[in-house]
Amino acid sequence: MSSHLGRLVVNRCSGDEPLMVGGEAAGPLQGFWSWAYSDLADNTTRGVFAEYLVATALNATDGTRRGWDSVDVRTPEKWWVEVKSSAYLQTWGQDKLWRISFSIAPSMGWDAEGNKQSTEKRRHADAYVFCVLHHQDKPTLDPLDLGQWTFYVLPTRVLDEQRPQQQRIALSSLLKLGPAQTDYPGLATAVASAVEEHRRGPGKPQEDSAAGSA
Repeated sequence: MSSHLGRLVVNRCSGDEPLMVGGEAAGPLQGFWSWAYSDLADNTTRGVFAEYLVATALNATDGTRRGWDSVDVRTPEKWWVEVKSSAYLQTWGQDKLWRISFSIAPSMGWDAEGNKQSTEKRRHADAYVFCVLHHQDKPTLDPLDLGQWTFYVLPTRVLDEQRPQQQRIALSSLLKLGPAQTDYPGLATAVASAVEEHRRGPGKPQEDSAAGSA
């Protein structure tokens, strides 16, 4: 690879950085952010926001989001976490509440740190966090109120054993797999337990906590 075509170094912005036109400032970057991302109920934006919530709970917000990485969140403990999001309420007008389901499809992941693509379709994370914006009253919907969210955490091993090739899963089917259900304050503990269970493997005795895993 040519040296000038390597991975771009992305510096975290504050929002105060100016848009420049002919050497003159034409408004702050923050203006773009508020224009593009104020609708946190939008499917795409809500998904990114859910990743941020999980990352903050796991103390994994250094640097910037890597939208093209094989997993959504990498923690200082080297846990790999996949984040999925769904909601009963959508931005558009609805005749009924949205049916909650999530993608769980194995994929050909791209390792951002190793700068290479996997050679087989698989699930790359240690644990999945399924984030449900559970609030069902549209006039009072507020994704910033973390009390309106419920999180379901599952070791990836359970999906691989019980749903090895399944592409999507409904919430009702997910619950049959026994995920840990938690609120935001309990998320870090639930993820630590799920990562430990995934790495321990079936039938192995419990050892040290995942917090000490490399």
